[in-house]
Amino acid sequence: MNDVREWKIPKWPFLLGNALLLAFAYLIVWKSPHPISQWEILACFAAAVFGAVIGILPFLLDYRAMGTALQVNALGAVVDKIQDLEKLAAQISAATNQWDVIQGQAEKTAAGAKQIADKMGAEVREFSEFMQKINDNEKATLRLEVEKMHRGEAEWLQMLVRIFDHIFALYAAATRSGQPQLAEQITHFQNACRGTVRRIGLTAFAAEPGEAFDAARHQVADSKGNPPAGAVVAETIASGYTFQGKLLRPAVVRLREAGAPAAPPSLPSASAKPPARENEEDELPLGEPD
Repeated sequence: MNDVREWKIPKWPFLLGNALLLAFAYLIVWKSPHPISQWEILACFAAAVFGAVIGILPFLLDYRAMGTALQVNALGAVVDKIQDLEKLAAQISAATNQWDVIQGQAEKTAAGAKQIADKMGAEVREFSEFMQKINDNEKATLRLEVEKMHRGEAEWLQMLVRIFDHIFALYAAATRSGQPQLAEQITHFQNACRGTVRRIGLTAFAAEPGEAFDAARHQVADSKGNPPAGAVVAETIASGYTFQGKLLRPAVVRLREAGAPAAPPSLPSASAKPPARENEEDELPLGEPD
């Protein structure tokens, strides 16, 4: 291809002509008597315009030459590509023959791949069914273990509540015995036991004498009906318990009789015992912990 730089026209003759025309116009202005006549002004203007045209002319010629060179180069590239068409046609013919062979091989490969995919799908289904059976068995086993743990936890809490009911009865008896040292020792013993189980979330509470009866936290001892409105607690027979913030058993209380004067705060009598049970092995009415 032709180099565009070889098509450039030398510009110095045109620039020299431009300079001479401008010098001629300046000479007219300089030598002519002033004021300058109309013909002299026209001559200067014509010289300046003609000089400008001469100065621009080489660049216009360069532009046309470059356009012609680009067209020639483009035509040369087109000719080269046309010459390559025969080679491309031969390659297309060879590729078509190879494509027929490849298509036959591809059909065989697709059939084999389909057989493998079907076999893999069957194996995946069998494996999924096997894993589902294992998962169901594991869930059933875990469910049984959780139920055993809940039952064990409930039995364990029932045992603790029974023990603390006896400790509370012992504390009440010591308080009513009239022996301050014994009462103090039993009190420390009860507080130490309650502080130990408080770490696992088991907390005891009692109703204060004169406190309003609350059916959500209190339970009347040896009473089958609902207490009257405005009932007041006279004393606590057995402590109530909460386990990890949830009510486990309400406090067992005795209500003050209507018209009876308010009694000073006192503990249950020495003969007070935990709520009667028909059989010591029966479960206490505790709420099931989570």
